[in-house]
Amino acid sequence: MPPTAGPAIDTRGLVRRFGAITALDRVDLAVPRGAFFALVGSNGAGKSTTVRILTGLLAPGEGTVRVLGENPRKAGAVLRQRIGVVPDFPVLYDVLSPRENIVRLSALRGLTREEAERRLEELAVALALDEHLDQSVRSLSQGTRKKAALAAALIHGPSLLFLDEPFEGIDPVAARGIRNMLEALRQRGVTIFLTSHVLPLVESLATHVAVIDEGRVLTSGPLTEVVGRHDTLERAILEALGVPPDVPTMEWYLP
Repeated sequence: MPPTAGPAIDTRGLVRRFGAITALDRVDLAVPRGAFFALVGSNGAGKSTTVRILTGLLAPGEGTVRVLGENPRKAGAVLRQRIGVVPDFPVLYDVLSPRENIVRLSALRGLTREEAERRLEELAVALALDEHLDQSVRSLSQGTRKKAALAAALIHGPSLLFLDEPFEGIDPVAARGIRNMLEALRQRGVTIFLTSHVLPLVESLATHVAVIDEGRVLTSGPLTEVVGRHDTLERAILEALGVPPDVPTMEWYLP
C-alpha cells in the first residue's frame, strides 16, 4: 500500500470501561502497514479488549478507531473481507472437522468450495495440519486447534491479521509451524497485530512493540527504539513497568 494510505491501525484516545473498571485508558496506537506489531503486557492489562475493539466485537466508550481506514463497528462485512482473526480461544465447531469448519467459513467470505479446498491444501501443508484436516475438532490438541484457527483466518487472503495469544498453551512443534507461517506472511507484506506473553518470540518476530499496563500504553514504537539501551525486550519492559529485574534471594528458604 502507498504511504498515503495511512496506517493499518490508528486509535486516538481509546477508552473502554466495564462498570467501575477502566480496561483501556486513552490508548493511542499507530500500526504501519506491513508491520509486525506486538502488544505486550501482563494478564488484565487490556490486550484482549484492544483486539476486540479493533475487530469490531466491542464498541469503544470514547475515542476513535480506524482499521484499514474504516470504523470497525460500521464497516462490518466489508472490513471482515480484509482482516483475519485468531482469538485467544479458537472458535471452531467441535463436532466438525477442520476442513468442514474452514470451508464453511470461507463461503461467508465469497470463496467457492473448489477455491477454498485448493487454498486449504496449501495452508495445511505449510502449517503441518494436513493429517488432521478430517478429524473432529474435539479430538485435536490445543496446538492443532490453533493451527486450524490460523488456517481459517488466512483462507481468504487478508491483508491484516490479528493474533490474540496464538502461542498460549501449545507445544514447541506447533509453535514452530505457526512461527514459520507468520515469518512468511510478514515477508509478503501482511500487517500482523499480535498479543503475546512470549517475549523472546516477540523480539525475534516483531518490527514494532507497544507495552500496555492497566489499560495505558507505557511505550510504543519500533522494536529497536523500545529496547533502546537494554540488552533485551524483557529488560526494557520491566523498566517501563517499574519492576526490578532481580529475583528475590529468599534467604528464609533453606531446601
